[in-house]
Amino acid sequence: MSDKKGSATDLLQVIAQEGGNLLLRSAVELGDLSVTVSAENLSAFLSLCKGSPALSFNLLVDITAVDWMDSRDSRFEVVYQLLSLSKLWRLTVTVPVPEGAPEVPSVVSLWAGANFLEREVWDMFGIRFKGHPDLRRILLYEEFVGHPLRKDYPVQGKQPRIPLRAPEVENTARRMERPDLVTIRARRGSKASDEARSAGE
Repeated sequence: MSDKKGSATDLLQVIAQEGGNLLLRSAVELGDLSVTVSAENLSAFLSLCKGSPALSFNLLVDITAVDWMDSRDSRFEVVYQLLSLSKLWRLTVTVPVPEGAPEVPSVVSLWAGANFLEREVWDMFGIRFKGHPDLRRILLYEEFVGHPLRKDYPVQGKQPRIPLRAPEVENTARRMERPDLVTIRARRGSKASDEARSAGE
């Protein structure tokens, strides 16, 4: 691992040279670089981030999303957090996603760890990841209606009741054994131990 962290402006210069034509916007925020790319250019840009020796973003830290509701032209934004372990660079990649067709390409082929992260974003926000090998809910059950981190999800919304997939045939709590509580003796030399010894004398 490198012992010197490159600056965000250095990183921006490298990205501009390697694939600046893929960027919509870029900004340095709180010392780290944030770039915006379109969904059409996402696969090419992230492949460049991982595969280019000048960038070497070998670690996908997180994928999440933001629901901007009525405050932006594109309602959703998918956010990728990347880290280069060799160069100690951090990069935030954002992708605007329209409400009518909330979909971006999957990056599981680049980082296997994206599998569960993309499933969580699908589950919570309803954003699809095209090409994902197994895109299904990960936190909620398949019959759940809606996506609870969308800002228009009803706070007191009711979900359909479904039968238990493995119904309990008996109350197994009746067969639980409850051993006696363990008594912890005072340590020698402690005040409680000395008092107990004096009382015994």
